[in-house]
Amino acid sequence: MAVDNTLPVAVIGAGPVGLAAAAHLLERGIEPLILEAGPAPAAAIEQWRHIRLFSPWQYNTDAAAVRLLAATGWEAPDPSALPTGGELIDQYLTPLASLPAISSRLHTGARVVAVTRLGMDKTHSRNRDTTPFVVRVEHADGEVRDHLAAAVIDASGTWSTRNPLGTSGLPALGETATADHISSTLPDVLGRDREAFAGRTAVVIGAGHSAANTLLNLSELAAQVPGTKIVWAIRGASAAKVYGGGDSDGLAARGQLGSWLRALVDSGAVELYTGFGIAGLAADGAVTLTSTDGRTLEADVVVPATGFRPNLDLLRELRLELDHGVEAPRELGPLIDPEFHSCGTVEPHGAKMLAHPEQDFYIVGMKSYGRAPTFLLATGYEQVRSVAAALAGDREAADTVQLELPETGVCSSDIGSSWDVPAPANAGFVAETSGGCCGTPEPVLVGFPTGLAHGRSGEN
Repeated sequence: MAVDNTLPVAVIGAGPVGLAAAAHLLERGIEPLILEAGPAPAAAIEQWRHIRLFSPWQYNTDAAAVRLLAATGWEAPDPSALPTGGELIDQYLTPLASLPAISSRLHTGARVVAVTRLGMDKTHSRNRDTTPFVVRVEHADGEVRDHLAAAVIDASGTWSTRNPLGTSGLPALGETATADHISSTLPDVLGRDREAFAGRTAVVIGAGHSAANTLLNLSELAAQVPGTKIVWAIRGASAAKVYGGGDSDGLAARGQLGSWLRALVDSGAVELYTGFGIAGLAADGAVTLTSTDGRTLEADVVVPATGFRPNLDLLRELRLELDHGVEAPRELGPLIDPEFHSCGTVEPHGAKMLAHPEQDFYIVGMKSYGRAPTFLLATGYEQVRSVAAALAGDREAADTVQLELPETGVCSSDIGSSWDVPAPANAGFVAETSGGCCGTPEPVLVGFPTGLAHGRSGEN
């Protein structure tokens, strides 16, 4: 059954997946109400605009969104080029959000603080499925207003809720008090955040690709600014998972990333500390990090590349069914647990698998993966295509989910504008990108810079 068309469908978040959801709803004749907490669309990506994706443009755009853009004469970027986060915004997301069909329905500076049903909390069942949703929003003008919706699509992502540095899912002792010494997850160490790192000691925490990105950028900064010291601390006993397959990796860019990082560690340019689970932090000028086994590290700045988790507080009055471990929709959780699955081994899925006991409510995009780090952008686009079909009452289209993902899926890398890029200045080796065993790399569908091993208790 289609949703009530007298009310809009609330779309929380105006990132790539949220805007794609709006495009698919419009194609289905359903009115979207797009609510973006940031000052502009894709505000989260703006924080990592300096990061370059592994995948070419052809995999980073949504079909319905492209159809809207094409009708205006928009020229698609070179499908084989690798965009940065900034290019994704400037060349695709900003033009999409500026279309009258989208902009007239988009509210920025609109932070959703709660979702419920009109006149009932989660304990009430009678007539629940036919009762409109209430979406409570803090608007940029400071006013709090309630908006009625026939359905809700939560595409708000996880960027604003990173995992803490502590080993038990909680902030380490002293983590809050030393917040001034802790950077963002993906700092722009060669640009916007250069002053915070130049000539100083940085400790990067985490064993995912976000950590690798920052370590490589820091190595370039260290080559430019004497006195810049780089320390890498991971919870696991080995960094082998981050190094990857090197020359044998089917994705040359990912192989380069791991090979460069290994070379930096082997050369001493990056000091690696394994088995370093953080128990506490204390600041007295610099910050001291103490591990669970009593070792200590001194730093001027700490980079928390520890992954993300979903903010579920705004959904407290809804009836959700979540996987106990990764906090994804219950049926999806076992399929995306990173202890057992990579990006490419996740089965295609749509509205049916994303459904909750709360009818006509869906979590999509990165947030649908909960604490799992393997989300791919192409997955999100297929999710919202299916959800829009379900809300339109087209169950056949909703259940016909087709998506092929590569077995070697990865999330991001700041390795340059093409596959042929130089190694970091002080890596001490030459990166070979032509010839060799692997030839031309296969393209990889990509999502956000979450890293492949973020948030895992045994790996970070």
